[in-house]
Amino acid sequence: MSPAAPAYLRLVRTSGWYDLVVTAGFATPWTYALVHRLLSAAGDAAGLGTMPALTPMQTLYANLMGSVVVVWSALRVLRPLPQHGLLDGVARALFSLWMAYTLVHGGPAVLWPFLVVETAFGVAQLLPWAWAARATAGRKSVRHP
Repeated sequence: MSPAAPAYLRLVRTSGWYDLVVTAGFATPWTYALVHRLLSAAGDAAGLGTMPALTPMQTLYANLMGSVVVVWSALRVLRPLPQHGLLDGVARALFSLWMAYTLVHGGPAVLWPFLVVETAFGVAQLLPWAWAARATAGRKSVRHP
């Protein structure tokens, strides 16, 4: 699939919708407190551990992240472009790296499902760019007599 293909743009829009649904609750202190309780309860029920105790700084960082991701999500939902998929793929690689880092350092296992989805969307959005770059490099390396 080419990054310019309609299917790729649908993927970019779909990842925007996913992010909007998953992170909207992080955007305000009141909604984050609810999301925090829900994630802790779900993690406890599934045997994945609970979230750390809620602190003002944790809430601030969650709200900052939630606000930025909501705006970024809205852009991809309303106007998906191939470059948005590339940048989102890079952001997902970073998010995945930091989630994995947190898990290795004792973070709650409730992060695993999010890590799987982040990684899947990241790979799906970056692979077409890698394939396109490889195809372009292959065409440039062919020499005509």
